[in-house]
Amino acid sequence: MFTGIVTAVGRVERADRDERGLTLRISAPYDGVAVGESIAVDGACLTVETVAPGAFTVHVVATSLGRTAFGAMQAGRRVNLERALAVGERLGGHLVSGHVDGVGTVTRTAAEGDAWLVEFTLPAEVAAVTIPLGSITVQGVSLTVNALPAPGTCQVSLIPHTRAVTTLGGLAVGDAVHLEGDMVGKYVRQFVAPWQGR
Repeated sequence: MFTGIVTAVGRVERADRDERGLTLRISAPYDGVAVGESIAVDGACLTVETVAPGAFTVHVVATSLGRTAFGAMQAGRRVNLERALAVGERLGGHLVSGHVDGVGTVTRTAAEGDAWLVEFTLPAEVAAVTIPLGSITVQGVSLTVNALPAPGTCQVSLIPHTRAVTTLGGLAVGDAVHLEGDMVGKYVRQFVAPWQGR
């Protein structure tokens, strides 16, 4: 379980592909990372396979490659990181599972005062649980939905701090983004689905 509060920005040192999938070696300023630990990488919960000073490796299986943008990952890419939530810690963002529900595409960016507006497409499964002023996870970052300017489009507003401590400040039109819909919304939708149309 995560909160969508990025605790470090890492860098992909290697992206090795083989018949098993994709192995990423990521440099990160973390102490005490353990094999078997869960770390969210750009919002996707991945398991640490090996640890080295200042770095760790994770493996992305074929099913995860099909649901994420990791297939295009290259060495040198900066990634948002969050270690799993420990019991008793503050829940600074919202409840995040680290399961990418879909990939969106940035369609617009614009400055508005000291904020930076970012608009991106919403896959249908994410759009179904996204509401104005609700929560959404973008590249592993917990954000508030600023507006839904058009069907299948979401707008978020990035404050200067978020732009400085995550990779979101570098987003440009055409970039792919990992999206996780609001967990509460997903459960509510599942619970009411059998009653719809009666």
